[in-house]
Amino acid sequence: MPPHSRTATRPMRADARRNYDRILAAAAAAVAEHGAEASLEEIARRAGVGSATLHRHFPSRQLLLEAVFRDKVEALCATAAGLAAEPGPGQALAAWLRAVARHVVTNRGLAASLMRGAHDGDPSLGATCHTMIIDAGADLLARACRANAVRPDVSITDLLTLVNAICLAVEHEPDGQAQADRLLTLALTGVRPQPSSS
Repeated sequence: MPPHSRTATRPMRADARRNYDRILAAAAAAVAEHGAEASLEEIARRAGVGSATLHRHFPSRQLLLEAVFRDKVEALCATAAGLAAEPGPGQALAAWLRAVARHVVTNRGLAASLMRGAHDGDPSLGATCHTMIIDAGADLLARACRANAVRPDVSITDLLTLVNAICLAVEHEPDGQAQADRLLTLALTGVRPQPSSS
């Protein structure tokens, strides 16, 4: 569903819906090839629309990326909800962070765009992909903290920044997913409470 309020109040005309769908498909293909910084002009050209039409549907690059990645982010959030019912809150949080890392590694440039969204996001955009991920992870983190499986001074932003940084580091490696998983496993040992030395 289109993310902006203009389309939320009334359905799109058939031709506008076709343009919207073509833009999304072209954007997904361009991002897969060139990363999240793919040219908006190239996306419009591939979709067979003018730049003005692209910008009418997606006034900013961030809105376009959110639309491209929304389904995948919704799946990540569903994974978080499923893990929240599992025993072992610390393991559930770690499993979800690994799922986030797999998602970021397989979607080139997403780590950088999500990090920018965290710092430059417009709160008027509503439930953005970034907000959805933060909310899903915060619930798992709170559960892990209550179980004393994670240090109380760790925030979900800390953990997602860590995941994104790891993914950025291995983004162009042929075995990036395996490297991200290994580095994340190493890093997660630093968020566990330290045993008392008595």
